[in-house]
Amino acid sequence: MLGSVNARAEGTISIAQQFGIGYLLLDVVRDNHLIEKHGKEEGLDIKVEWRTLSGATGMNEALLSGAIDVVAAGAPPVLTLWDRTKGKQNVKAIAALGSMPNYLLSNNPDVKSVKDLSSKDRIAVPAAGVGFQSRTLQIESARLLGNSNYKKFDDITVSLPHPDASAALIAGGSELTAHFSSPPYQYQALEHANIHKILSSYDVLGGPGTFNLLYTTEKFHDENPKTYRAFFDALAEAEKIVKADKAAAAQTYIRVQKSKLPAAFIQKMIEDPENDFTITPQRTFIYADKLYQLGVLKNKAESWKDYFFSEAYTLPGS
Repeated sequence: MLGSVNARAEGTISIAQQFGIGYLLLDVVRDNHLIEKHGKEEGLDIKVEWRTLSGATGMNEALLSGAIDVVAAGAPPVLTLWDRTKGKQNVKAIAALGSMPNYLLSNNPDVKSVKDLSSKDRIAVPAAGVGFQSRTLQIESARLLGNSNYKKFDDITVSLPHPDASAALIAGGSELTAHFSSPPYQYQALEHANIHKILSSYDVLGGPGTFNLLYTTEKFHDENPKTYRAFFDALAEAEKIVKADKAAAAQTYIRVQKSKLPAAFIQKMIEDPENDFTITPQRTFIYADKLYQLGVLKNKAESWKDYFFSEAYTLPGS
């Protein structure tokens, strides 16, 4: 990894662009050219490259090889990579992209809570066993059934992208009876009379918690201090822009993501008091602590600051 051919001069940054309302802050950064703006304040003309990558595995490989500088994922997968690269590439989080609940939904009227799930049910998640939704369910399982049974529901969990899972759950008639969803799919699904919520990630965490984190390698952070600072400041400004005018933020989302969803629906999601588009990490340490207790993480974090770069330390994180 040393002397990577992909090493870049200070003043360029490549960011993995993802889709969904959870990436609104990045849409605002991109649409308003905020990295370039803050780069000029640092005396740099920053070249920003937005790349579309799918799948956490591919993104992490690109990050570790130096092919891309910044990627985003749910808090548990980021913690897993922090754990695995500690003492090597030293991957850490940059900032949060907001706190949003993920709902576990069901079309089985007999399933009122997680305890009602049986071997006859099937739960769809994007990444079975390892993704944000699966890790959240594992923590809930440990709470209900004890740490030794944290994988209780892994056997009835299947990997399926959110759009496909949501469509199958709404249609019914298949083996799929539950979907650990995320915005916007959970809100669309709940508009159907046969769908109900049985759990929120906020229930598991005891309140609002970060959905996605931005992260990078120690190499990029240390070798590009001005570019990194410009990116961090751009994110902080994007948070202020969204909170100042949520209707305009909805239009930005539609423009950047080329979304076909109605503007009123998007604005309603942005205005939902459960959704907080903040760069401050919230309750991420619950994942770090619980996943260490369960043996998923080998390294014990003493605080959220252990897996964040120092620029975030000014935030009232958790």
